[in-house]
Amino acid sequence: MSLLRRFYPTMRCKSAYEIPYEEFYAQGYRGIIYDIDNTLVCHGAPADEHSKELFDRLHAMGFSTCLISNNNRARVLPFAKAVHSRAVWKANKPSRKSYAKAMRRIGTTKENTLFIGDQLLTDIYGANRIGLKSVLTEPISPKEEIQIVFKRKIEKIILYFYERQRRK
Repeated sequence: MSLLRRFYPTMRCKSAYEIPYEEFYAQGYRGIIYDIDNTLVCHGAPADEHSKELFDRLHAMGFSTCLISNNNRARVLPFAKAVHSRAVWKANKPSRKSYAKAMRRIGTTKENTLFIGDQLLTDIYGANRIGLKSVLTEPISPKEEIQIVFKRKIEKIILYFYERQRRK
């Protein structure tokens, strides 16, 4: 079972919009790295009022933010501009390099940076590999690309053991 732990999030939350950000700020966190698709908006959707309000609130609180996506510049940059955030595109998650690049862009360290995403095998695994506190959210939409649908089946198995271990 220890091999599965590398995919376990630090915590789970229904939505990126329901995370207790004030508590994390009080604990000394100053940076937040986000996945975009199915974490903040439906896959491929532009930034909406909900996401813009969230980022305005986070920035007013004192957080620096960075988006990290395996998607291309044409997808990521307009979203980043709309929410006034830094960004890393073509991130090759779960590669550690892009998480480190995101932290450099916002001037934080692994000790004071939080990662939020909806996929265990890319988002959470990558964050865990570099030592970030990771928050797994539920996907916003059930409509996903076929390769992600396959990954979700594997994630269900991992989450079964994660929940079982948490109850002990």
